[in-house]
Amino acid sequence: MYGKMVRLERIVNRATGRSVIVPMDHGVTLGPIKGIRSMKNTVDAVASSGADAAVVHKGAAIFGHRGYGRDLGLIIHLSASTSLGPDPNNKVLVATVEEALKLGADGVSIHVNIGAEDEAQMLSLLGSISRSCQEWGMPLMAMMYPRGRKISNEYAEEFVGHAARVGAELGADIIKTSYTGDPDSFSRVVDGCPVPLVVAGGPKVSSEMDLLRMVRDAVDAGASGVAIGRNIFQHENPSIITRRICAVVHRGYTPEEAMEIRGHEDVR
Repeated sequence: MYGKMVRLERIVNRATGRSVIVPMDHGVTLGPIKGIRSMKNTVDAVASSGADAAVVHKGAAIFGHRGYGRDLGLIIHLSASTSLGPDPNNKVLVATVEEALKLGADGVSIHVNIGAEDEAQMLSLLGSISRSCQEWGMPLMAMMYPRGRKISNEYAEEFVGHAARVGAELGADIIKTSYTGDPDSFSRVVDGCPVPLVVAGGPKVSSEMDLLRMVRDAVDAGASGVAIGRNIFQHENPSIITRRICAVVHRGYTPEEAMEIRGHEDVR
């Protein structure tokens, strides 16, 4: 699958084998929230600061496009729901792999809630999208989260590990999932996932140092990078926090060293 290999190199840093991905698909779920009111400004900030790829919906791929500067891998998110619907966790398909190809995408992503009442529907969509990705040589990132009545703790190792394994076995090339809270348990999640795994940033945090520690711990535990949205695009300076995260992921900086970054250091 040569086409898939070429596209993956636009998402994953070939020098480190890791990736800093910035999901910006929140506008469908939450509306024009802070940080993505102007998609192009945010894309400019993260692209110029070392991020490897961004996740957006198909319309945003057009009005967020940059015709200048360094490239930023483009991942089109194929599933969606809104916070105004009866069940925001019920994700439906809103785009296809073929549409993503026409937009020049380097990858696609889909959201699956393991344990949710509509799990069967989302698994069916994941299987269908995986089949199309194999046919077209398109990388697939599966956002796999444990959620539902039987999930006592959505950050527990057993549930995160199960969700990650489901995505890998159904054909995803990259898994995005939650961090379990400590390197030991997360390393076991990584061991049980046969494809690269990136850690979600989760809700907006108050402490930047805590965020950087989580990133460092996840990478030390074997994560292949991060996929952080609100903690980047809602930061008071998205460019600086992107540089700091890239320094941890790609250069092995400690959180303390990363916090010293102020300007335009090359962190890729």
